[in-house]
Amino acid sequence: MTAPEAELRRTALFDAHRALGAKLVGFGGWEMPLAYGDGTIAEHRACRTGAVAFDVSHLGTVRVAGPGSFDRLQSVLTNDLSRIAPGRAQYTHLLDAGDASVVDDIIVWWLDDETFDVMPNASNTARVTEAVGGTDTTAERCIIAVQGPTARGLLATVSPEAAAVRRFGVTAVSWQGTPCVAAGTGYTGEDGVELAVPVEAAPALWDAVLAAGVAPAGLGARDTLRLEAALPLHGHELGPGITPLQAGLGWVVGWDKPGFRGRDALAAEREAGVARRLVGLATEGRQPPREGADVVVDDAVVGTVTSGNFSPMLGHGIALALVDAGAGIEVGDGAALVQRGRALPATVVATPFTRPGQWAHGA
Repeated sequence: MTAPEAELRRTALFDAHRALGAKLVGFGGWEMPLAYGDGTIAEHRACRTGAVAFDVSHLGTVRVAGPGSFDRLQSVLTNDLSRIAPGRAQYTHLLDAGDASVVDDIIVWWLDDETFDVMPNASNTARVTEAVGGTDTTAERCIIAVQGPTARGLLATVSPEAAAVRRFGVTAVSWQGTPCVAAGTGYTGEDGVELAVPVEAAPALWDAVLAAGVAPAGLGARDTLRLEAALPLHGHELGPGITPLQAGLGWVVGWDKPGFRGRDALAAEREAGVARRLVGLATEGRQPPREGADVVVDDAVVGTVTSGNFSPMLGHGIALALVDAGAGIEVGDGAALVQRGRALPATVVATPFTRPGQWAHGA
């Protein structure tokens, strides 16, 4: 349940969002921009064809530093940090020790030999901090995500150092004398950079990014963008009862390292075979599939839609759904999505629904 408005936290960019006419909503305990004047579809298309900036400061940051930090994270998180090195980022999971379901999906920024910024989802920051140790530094910084095929070129006029960070790279940069961290990460399916900036400098950096020609975008577009890219959202494709293997994210698991929280339960599932798996679905027309719709094949319910919406780029509905592994559903098969008593015809399709750069410069 969303916290009452009086209890919602606000980022250092709140006044900037309000001045831009943003529609503000509660999300993960924060009051955040859902969309600005042109609306979600326009912001979505701007990201696919050009560049947009998101305030994602509601996401957590947990600083884990000092001797033993590497070993601590290795023993708790699924992915294998030895696959990367300082100056790199890694996507990983925190699992429930009992059933291996995903407590949270996380990006780790490896800053230097013994310093890591662990980036959980907003509502999970406290439980991730409890699991990995460290210090919650969320209130000390803002994170501005500049995303899209022209993002780096426009950002280069503001911070050439930040714009040059490689994909899944992490580097310390200075902007007008303020120390920041830039990472080649994002959640849109497009290229881009996420900038962690101290709160006192965040409004000026936000203004500079927008002045460079980057359009502001809200959480509405961020969600439709990640869905087109088939990126999982905690509470939908990941969460209680859903393991990395069911979500098709086995590559996030470092099976060769000594161990991690939830490994035994996950290994048992791997041995037995998953009971369900995540698939993509496409519908005709503008009616969006909705979370919770039954996936029906040959008059039998074989799964449930976890996320669905209208695709602004494809011009029709798309969805992700968890379906019974034994149903034998394959790409090209037909299905019906039953929502509110009505059946919406659908086809199983390959994911992601869109590719990075596919609509660059309006193509």
